Amino acid sequence: MLSILARATLIGLAVAALAAQAQAQEWPTARPITILMGFPAGSGTDVVARTLQEPLEKALGAKLVIDYRPGAGGNVASEAVAHARADGYTLLLGTAATHGVNAALYKRLPFDVEADFTPIAPLVDVSNVLTINPDIIDVTSVKAFIETVKASPGKYNYASTGNGTGTHLAFAEFVARAGLDMVHVPYKGGPEALQGVLKGDVCCIFNQVQTVLAQWRAGNVRLLGVTTKTRVAAVADIPTIDEAGVPGYESYTWFGLFGSKDLDPKITARINTAVRTTLEMPALRHKFLETGTAPRIETVEQFRATVKANRAKWAEVVKAVGATID
Repeated sequence: MLSILARATLIGLAVAALAAQAQAQEWPTARPITILMGFPAGSGTDVVARTLQEPLEKALGAKLVIDYRPGAGGNVASEAVAHARADGYTLLLGTAATHGVNAALYKRLPFDVEADFTPIAPLVDVSNVLTINPDIIDVTSVKAFIETVKASPGKYNYASTGNGTGTHLAFAEFVARAGLDMVHVPYKGGPEALQGVLKGDVCCIFNQVQTVLAQWRAGNVRLLGVTTKTRVAAVADIPTIDEAGVPGYESYTWFGLFGSKDLDPKITARINTAVRTTLEMPALRHKFLETGTAPRIETVEQFRATVKANRAKWAEVVKAVGATID
């Protein structure tokens, strides 16, 4: 005979299981799905989210709402999702920074980057590009950039999208590998940092290709080298930094969707399938490639492995450059 407590426990577990099953069956028709964004409007993450929003809505059969929660290198939005109900209606557009860099960079976080999230699906890989204001540093190659900066230690400063962000660490690693003496100037986000370069407040930035194309085509900035190991189709004439003067250098970011921990595997799988179906659309894939981003198509298990490897990679970079935030 089961005790009253044991019977109550079994009944409770059964009710919870039925509730979870009902939730998975009704999802996503109860209300819109909110995607929290840890970076401001106009940023690279925003461009990707807006590009995907309509086709992903069709694939899911649900309304998507983008909610901007910028701050602390994406940690504000990450914390909100980490503490949200695992019902599939609150997702995070995470990045290599939010789920790789920040785990090593911040001494204290109000959540566990690994335990408090469910990796769902990657979206795109994004290359940065060494972007300069030619009125401040008039060079046309990575090699000439390095020679000019070395000739005037401490004279030139570079922008980033914030302390410890991917753009900061990518440039810091470049500076270390090339043996440069430069001053880091952090901004609150990508649009502000690029404006700093355009106005001449700083000489340069490692900017995401997709967010700098318009200014480059207008002749307002000069591009010297992309940070990936292979060239980027959207700027095919621009060499990689590896081939242009800093052998072995590689740095890129990725964007992906995450849910809260314990998200129902059926919901996770449905979102992953919808994302992969969307990214495989030829027109959408072409649109991404021509703006300097490359769709990344992975299963849930593959994406989980990507996120884990990313944490290890950035932990090494953070340690090497000595970066830390209290």
